[in-house]
Amino acid sequence: MKNKNRYMPLLMAVCIVIGILIGTFYANHLSGNRLSIINSSGNKLNTLLQIVNDQYVDTVNVDSLVEGAMPQILSELDPHSVYISAKDVQTANDDLRGSFSGVGIEFTIRQDTIHVQNVITNGPSERAGLLAGDKIVSIDDQPFVGKIVTNEEAMHRLKGPKDTKVKLGIIRYGEKKVKYFTITRGEIPVKSISATYMLDDKTGYIRIKNFGENTYSEMLIALGTLSQENFSNLVIDLRGNTGGYLASAVKIANEFLPKNSLIVYTMGRKSPRQEYKSDGHGAYQRIPLVILIDEGSASASEILAGAIQDNDRGTIIGRRSFGKGLVQQPLSFADGSMIRLTIARYYTPSGRCIQKPYTSGSDRDYETDLMTRYQHGEYFSQDSIKHTGPAYHTLIEQRTVYGGGGITPDIFVPEDTLGMTSYYKEAAMTGLILQFAYSYTDDHRSTLNNYKDAKSMAAYLQKQNTVELFATYAEKNGLKRRNLLIQKSHKLLERYINSRIIYNMMSEQAWTEYLNADDPVIMTTLKLFRENKAFPKKTDDKKDRKVAMNYDYRGTHAKTTLVAHA
Repeated sequence: MKNKNRYMPLLMAVCIVIGILIGTFYANHLSGNRLSIINSSGNKLNTLLQIVNDQYVDTVNVDSLVEGAMPQILSELDPHSVYISAKDVQTANDDLRGSFSGVGIEFTIRQDTIHVQNVITNGPSERAGLLAGDKIVSIDDQPFVGKIVTNEEAMHRLKGPKDTKVKLGIIRYGEKKVKYFTITRGEIPVKSISATYMLDDKTGYIRIKNFGENTYSEMLIALGTLSQENFSNLVIDLRGNTGGYLASAVKIANEFLPKNSLIVYTMGRKSPRQEYKSDGHGAYQRIPLVILIDEGSASASEILAGAIQDNDRGTIIGRRSFGKGLVQQPLSFADGSMIRLTIARYYTPSGRCIQKPYTSGSDRDYETDLMTRYQHGEYFSQDSIKHTGPAYHTLIEQRTVYGGGGITPDIFVPEDTLGMTSYYKEAAMTGLILQFAYSYTDDHRSTLNNYKDAKSMAAYLQKQNTVELFATYAEKNGLKRRNLLIQKSHKLLERYINSRIIYNMMSEQAWTEYLNADDPVIMTTLKLFRENKAFPKKTDDKKDRKVAMNYDYRGTHAKTTLVAHA
């Protein structure tokens, strides 16, 4: 009995060692070595934070340290895996969600003051009596002017839960006394489709800004509206559309493709191949179709354009798209923050991934790619397009298409430098044109209200010599007057200035109609329809796939980044 007790500790030690060995064996072989690495690295990060919190020379806000580290960690993966802090999640989701809770205005900030640019029809602010041109100077009886006024802070104060109230102090044009309005916040729709109208008696036009939750239903309404006008050709404008939900792009593609057509498929290391095919129920499977794209068209825009191009269903016109072929999955944390993690790549029906090249970590070349394209002349010459991926072929006509860097259009319409001067560039880049357009709008609202459509207002503005008025305004605000350059850029300046005034007074649709009236991309599209060439055919003659046209796009179709919603 004594001998047994003497060997008992040794026996227990041997059993523990054997248990550890067995456990290690199964951990390595069943879970994989990667799990052990992740666990040990996670422990290392936790240990580092504990050491800093306990022993660092100064007091450290560990939460702030983590907030700063999260974006850096994700940036080491790819350009599109991102961290979104809790305070920014709502803003990041609002455009795609289809609505938000707020007061229902579009505003811009000028001279440290909120200026109401538009009041949303039937929204809370319109019901309360706010007007375009009003200046908000207080919120809930607290002054809100000066350096504190930023887009982020303004939206934070104006947005809020549905049915809550906010009190606004307003200075109205021509009045000195502050007027007060109490507004009950409500659900404000965010539209993905900003324009629907007829380009001519046969051709319908739809402009999609992004792909959100409600884009497909908006598309059906738009198509129904055009049906009442008896359209027989269709243009879908995706220029500047940075993407959104894959599902919305798939549903829209389904409307135009015959049954069992592959629309897109996704695949990743932990994501098995998933195919999206048409169900044959689309109501517009045979209508002549053109898709417009440019370097600002990305992600879901490229899914729709790629599906139409690879299935030889319609013609793509414009310039090469952005080149984003990575799929992000949103993952939320308990504190309300979230990450969008890349989990797969998407591939067009021919098998090409249109993601442009990138390197892990901070990739300066990726960030400046669009500028590099411009400098290399790609916006002006189709021959300057550099294809970084292999060649593929469309499914029916066997036309050559390329992966590895966006969707290359079937018909290329270049940007032109005619009329582009250093004066115009400075006027546009400094925001002086936007500032002048708003000041002009504010000073002439009573007259401009007499014009009910873009065409009549454009005719009126053309007689007002807005370019000369702008040059005087710009000189007072630091832009030296240069008459020869102003004359050379006169058409561009007039187009940009007048388009912004029309936008301020009317709507995004009116703005779009004005710009499209002399847009060479639109002219090219209408010519294609007249020649019955919307359905692409294989050709060996490269000249048939080029269109040499003068076209300037900068500053006119630019996104309205200085306008916010609340």
